[in-house]
Amino acid sequence: MAANIPDINQDLIGLCIRGDRVAQYRLYKQYSRTMYNLCLRMVPNKSEAEDILQDAFVKMFKELPSFLGQSTLGAWLRRIVINQCLNHIRKQKPVFVELDPQDVPEVPEQDVDFNDITADEIHQAILRLPEGARLVCLLHLLEGYRHSDIAVMLGISESTSKSQYRRAVGMLQESLMKRVYEKQV
Repeated sequence: MAANIPDINQDLIGLCIRGDRVAQYRLYKQYSRTMYNLCLRMVPNKSEAEDILQDAFVKMFKELPSFLGQSTLGAWLRRIVINQCLNHIRKQKPVFVELDPQDVPEVPEQDVDFNDITADEIHQAILRLPEGARLVCLLHLLEGYRHSDIAVMLGISESTSKSQYRRAVGMLQESLMKRVYEKQV
């Protein structure tokens, strides 16, 4: 059994379990912006992301008595948010296009200075990815999931997960390289 991880929010967690609304609001304020951004990356529609966020917090507060402290509260909540996003996405039946190797953009190996690319430009490039490729890219690259886990989460094969990831990375490189060249001209 894993050792409990001390959480700086232990007192707030106790108050929340007892139904203290002020404590619940404090936890919400502490994590809502980060979790909302996670929702927006996975479900780019703002109103859907807001609904998912609210559902995730309701679920967290409901299940807080079962929180064992084997991770931080933030990590536990992050997992709840991801699951809520995936449940929402599954209902919409995302499209995963099987790819031939020639469908994956070839990005030439060049010395490109990406220092002028802003975080917002990267975020926008990610949002422009096809849904399946975007989801796999976010789960693998940003959230650190293995392709075997992503395959189970999304109901796809592991090879589909890997090809979607390669597609996403190639498209991101191509998009960001275009942006760099536009800025240089």
